[in-house]
Amino acid sequence: MRMIRYLALTRRHPSAILLMVQLAGLLLYPLLEDTRAGPLALSALGIVVLIFTTRMVRRTPGLTWLSVGIALPAIGLLVVQGLTDRPELLAWSSALEALFYFYAAGSLIAYMMGDLHATTDELFAAGATFTLLAWAFAYVFVVVQAVQPGSFSAAVNPAEPRTWTELMFLSFALLSSTGIGDVIPVRPLARAVTTIEMFTGVMYLAAVVSRLIGLTLLGHPPSERGGPKKP
Repeated sequence: MRMIRYLALTRRHPSAILLMVQLAGLLLYPLLEDTRAGPLALSALGIVVLIFTTRMVRRTPGLTWLSVGIALPAIGLLVVQGLTDRPELLAWSSALEALFYFYAAGSLIAYMMGDLHATTDELFAAGATFTLLAWAFAYVFVVVQAVQPGSFSAAVNPAEPRTWTELMFLSFALLSSTGIGDVIPVRPLARAVTTIEMFTGVMYLAAVVSRLIGLTLLGHPPSERGGPKKP
């Protein structure tokens, strides 16, 4: 019975499931990053997130065949990375994952902007889209760091490459416009990409989230919005 309810919930609110998977990934990555089985576990988690995201794209105006076409080679590279020691594949898999997450985020934005009223799933989709954008830019940072070593610096071990957790923290800080933290872009390409992420975060909040909030308020009577009650 519980399984049936769970499956029904995933059909009604797949955006909530995607959001929970991504938030769980944020907590698991720091725990697994330095372990011996970490690369394989991280690759498996990446595959799970990609599968959930592909399911999300099927509910949006995005093209399923295109999202699958991007996801399959990315999943293949993740599997190879998890089973073999091939660091040269990191930039390629990260580039494909960034492209996939950007496409999925764009499809979700089209999904949210296509209605004249805000549903519960679209509210969850707003959070899921934000995390998709943050993950996408974090993967872009990985590519930038591979192309131009030393692109990002930090107070601790400034000369070493930044870890995935550090780059993800930087991505969330920039996208939410809450600061930059202790990870700093120092090369021109890194600064250009981080500038684009800051602009993207501001525009997402201004254009997408504010519209959903407005549609949500329009769906309630004035008394529930704090406005004057009708006599």
